[in-house]
Formats: sequence, C-alpha cells, structure tokens
Amino acid sequence: MKTIGLLGGMSWESTTLYYKFINEEVRARLGELHSAKILLYSVDFQQIAVWQRQGAWQEAGQYCAQKALMLQKAGADGVVLCTNTMHEIAPMIEAAIDVPFLHIVDPTAEAIKKQGLRKVGFLGTRFTMERPFFKDRLRERCGIEMMLPNAEDRETVHRIIFEELCRGEILDTSKQIYRRVINDLADHGAEGIILGCTEISLLVKPDDAPVPLFDTAELHAKSACAWALAETA
Repeated sequence: MKTIGLLGGMSWESTTLYYKFINEEVRARLGELHSAKILLYSVDFQQIAVWQRQGAWQEAGQYCAQKALMLQKAGADGVVLCTNTMHEIAPMIEAAIDVPFLHIVDPTAEAIKKQGLRKVGFLGTRFTMERPFFKDRLRERCGIEMMLPNAEDRETVHRIIFEELCRGEILDTSKQIYRRVINDLADHGAEGIILGCTEISLLVKPDDAPVPLFDTAELHAKSACAWALAETA
C-alpha cells in the first residue's frame, strides 16, 4: 500500500471527508482492520483565502508547492490536494515534486464519461466556476461541456461556501437555494451536476437533485485509494 500525502485544510471541514472516504474505501477493499497510510499537511486557510481574494495565485502556488514537497520528503508516495479551487495552481505543485500528483478533475471526468453524459452543470467557488482550469481539463479529457449558473446565482453559491460551509454551518435555507440552482441547470439541459467544491456535499445530497451528482471530494478520495492499492488490490 502506497502512502497518500494529503494537502488539506482548505477548508478542514472537507479535509475530514477525504480522510473518511479514503479509509472507508481501504476497509471495503481489504477488510479486517486495514486502514490507509496517510500523511496530512493541513494549512491555515485564512492566508490562502486572502491570496484567493487578491488574485495572488503565484504566492498561493509557491506556498502550496512547498507544503507538497514537505509531504514528499516525509514519505508520501503521491500528493492529493484536498480542494478544487487550489487546483488553479496544480502545475506549480507538479513542478515542485517528484512523486505523482493526483488531479481532482481526472476521476470526475471518468465518472461522468462512464455515465455517457456530455453536458453537466457545475457548482463551486466563484474562482473555480469562472477560471478555466477545471472547465478546460474536463473538456480536454473527455469532451464534456460545463454549464454554469447565472452571475447572481454564482455569487450566492460562492458566498454560502465561504460564509457557511467552510465554517461548518449547514443551513436548510441554503440547501433550498442550491436545490433551486441545480434544478435551473437541469431545466436548461444539464444531464448531471458536478459538486465542484469539496464542501458542497456537506449540504447537498443525491436526493436534492433530479439528475446525477458528481461529488469531486468523494471521487478524488476513492481514486487516490485505488492508486494507493494498485499493487495489492
């Protein structure tokens, strides 16, 4: 079993899901008392959030690349970045380390492709919705078109993530807002919905949508587990 290096804390609320998903998958595959070999570097999210707001992606990338390298030096056989938004700086991390970087878009694209879908809605932070790194990789990997909510709804989705979900606040009023946005995307042709922020699954469940949901955190975590167990599964 390989050792998975988790670069988390962005936010820690969703990093706990990675730990849970990976260990549940290891137990399901190997049984008995097996659990995952994991190293975790959890950052202070406040500074990352400031850099995001300032558009200081270079500074954020340098910082995250340093922490990924620390995971490698500590013994991680591969690195998992436990956040969608910070995959904006994934190339900087990949350039800094000599072990595999397991990208969040790839297992998401594979899951959508398996269901034969061609057009999916996307919910995430404003950065992930509006910057091209997720959309472009999704299209390049399997030709999938990504649909976004309108500008007002994008701002609302973003606000709920930062002001509520990243603080552990799960409100029914916000669930209803997300359900409305999801239904609107489905009404306009979305065949599925990507939960493109690792905190959203804390709020939205499969029963909240008329189309399939693709939880990037769970897909990413389970893909990391499959990679770690490739020699033993």
